[in-house]
Amino acid sequence: MEFQLNENLLLGAAAAATQIEGGDQNNNWYSWYRQGFVKDDSDPSVATDHYRRWREDLELMKNMGIQCYRMGLEWSRIEPEDGVFDEAVIARYREEIQALHEAGIPVLLTLHHFSNPMWLEDRGGFAVRDNITCFLRYVRKIVESVGDLVSEYITVNEPNVYAFNGFFQGIWPPGQKSFLEMSRVMTNMAAAHIEAYGLIRKTRLQMGYKDTRVGVANHLRVFAAKNPENPLHRFWASRTEQLFQGSLTRAMCLGRVSFPIGRHPSIVPGRYCDFHGVNYYTRSTVSGPADGVAQGCAVNDLGWEIYPEGIAEVCRKVYEMLPRPVYITENGTCDNQDRFRARFIAEHLKALCESGVPVERYYHWCFCDNWEWVEGNSARFGLVHVDYESQKRSVKRSGEFYRRVIEERGVSEALFREFCDTPCGGEDGE
Repeated sequence: MEFQLNENLLLGAAAAATQIEGGDQNNNWYSWYRQGFVKDDSDPSVATDHYRRWREDLELMKNMGIQCYRMGLEWSRIEPEDGVFDEAVIARYREEIQALHEAGIPVLLTLHHFSNPMWLEDRGGFAVRDNITCFLRYVRKIVESVGDLVSEYITVNEPNVYAFNGFFQGIWPPGQKSFLEMSRVMTNMAAAHIEAYGLIRKTRLQMGYKDTRVGVANHLRVFAAKNPENPLHRFWASRTEQLFQGSLTRAMCLGRVSFPIGRHPSIVPGRYCDFHGVNYYTRSTVSGPADGVAQGCAVNDLGWEIYPEGIAEVCRKVYEMLPRPVYITENGTCDNQDRFRARFIAEHLKALCESGVPVERYYHWCFCDNWEWVEGNSARFGLVHVDYESQKRSVKRSGEFYRRVIEERGVSEALFREFCDTPCGGEDGE
């Protein structure tokens, strides 16, 4: 394998506040942990202690040549009580963003990444339409506070996963199992994004800035029929794609309403993204209304299929829907022994560079191993290994590979042979 990175493509890393910061117990995920729903019983208020160790992590980023960083904020820290903002916390976040800026690492700022303050969770979170005003108040406060340093924003991260896992499957907070509630949450999050999109652009314009870019980090995957010759399998592949991601993506980007997205006064036809944020991990192979994995395919340590071609497929699809630059806001794999992560990165970058789509950012998920929601500390996605007992960081072999790819602006045959000799994943299937 040999390829060069496209000229405008920057390689960076991504993180979410709840998964790395530690020190906060005022959010819905800490409550979920306290109720016993984290598989390894690891505590999100510990995580990787990034809130205190951010300077150490920044030095690692600089040494690895990281070119851009997707950074998240913890809403519950910033607004611990309804309408009460903690200026010291905002100043702390501003200090980190300023340091990244001075290091030449531009920030893509995520405003909501699955985590709600408990006061908002207690009143229904995004299942309640009136709570959108709380989100917009928070958004305005952030842009007014750091808008001179940050020009690029993610309003919400993976609203389909937030709605599906928390309100339909019931495996994430608040643990509901209602298709109607899932639909309501998706609708409200689409409306929240559209309103935040306009608010962020207007606020920064009032501050004198015209270079604003706003988008959503969409969780997108390929949905394939288990047997392409079977019309029922094809139907369910198409239907599942629509229910999980297709309708919501069109609502957020274009303001078009289709089932399961309901009507909302803020969801009207328009253009509501300046780039497509794509979180891509896997392909689903389906024969009915349930998720599935192709028989005999390579999988990662969580059993997700490793399908590099899919990252190009989903990028082409959103670009054809609305021609906008594409940011890969997350791409990575659970590889606890770091056996095949380097090859995973190489194969996905190659697919992107040959896709013909204007991909401008690639944010690897994630920088350091982190607290992976209900998987806790058991699922390692990082370029940097974290010893959770000592919090010691050490760059993995895949992290060194990524540094070399950034430095050499591509992957040579020699580099591939040196780091990517192990095939991706094990085998699994239905």
